[in-house]
Amino acid sequence: MVRIRMLGGFSVSVGAKTIEESEWRLRKAAGLVKLLALEPGHRMRPEQLMDVLWPELDERAQANNLRYALHHARRTLALASDPDTASRLLALRGEVIELGADRSFSVDVEAFEEAARTARGSRDVGAYRAALDLYAGELLPQDPYEAWAEERREGLRGTHLSLLLEFAALYERRGEYEAAAEALQKVLVSESAHEGAHAQLMRVYGLVGRRGEALEQYERLREALRRQPSTLVLPR
Repeated sequence: MVRIRMLGGFSVSVGAKTIEESEWRLRKAAGLVKLLALEPGHRMRPEQLMDVLWPELDERAQANNLRYALHHARRTLALASDPDTASRLLALRGEVIELGADRSFSVDVEAFEEAARTARGSRDVGAYRAALDLYAGELLPQDPYEAWAEERREGLRGTHLSLLLEFAALYERRGEYEAAAEALQKVLVSESAHEGAHAQLMRVYGLVGRRGEALEQYERLREALRRQPSTLVLPR
C-alpha cells in the first residue's frame, strides 16, 4: 500500500516505511512526485512536467533535468521499498509518467475531497466530522511559492472553510448551539475577517440569549475588517 500525504506536510509511505519531506535531497524530485499525486489519474506527459518544473529552460535542458529528477525520485522512493519497486511506483509507460499504477494507492487530498462530497450528499453530521478530520492542514505548506500548488491549495482551504460553515449550520438546525459556535470559531481562527462566520456566530449567540457575546463578536468583526479592508460598510 502506498500512501501520500500532502495536507499539513509531505510524506510518502510504502507499507510501514515512511519517507518524510527532509529525506528528499533533490527538491525537484519531490516536486515531480507531488505533481503526479495531485493530477487526476496520477499521470502526466513528460513535456507537461517539464513545463511546470522548469518553465525557464529550453527543451533539451528540461529533458535532462527531468531524467535527473526521475532518477533521484526513484532513489528516494527506494528508501521505503527497493529499487525495482521504486521503478514501478514511478514508471514511464508509453508517452506518460505514471505514479503508483500497479499498487494500492491513496492520496490524502483525494480522500478529503471524496469525503467532502459524501458529507454534502448525505447532510449527516458524522459524515461532515469525518471529512473535516481528514483536513490536516494546508496543502504542501513547505511549498508556499510554487505556482502549481497555489490554486489547488486555495481551493482545498475554501472547501474546508465551507464544510465548517455547513457543519455549524447543521448543528444550529439541531439546536446544538455550542457545537455550532465551536465550528464557527475554527473558521475565524483560519480567516479572522470572514464576515459570514461572524454573522452566523452572532446569530447563534443571540439564539441562546448571549447578547453580550454577540455584541463582542460584532466588535471583533469591525476590528478584523479594519485590519483587512473589505467592501462591506458596517453601520455605526
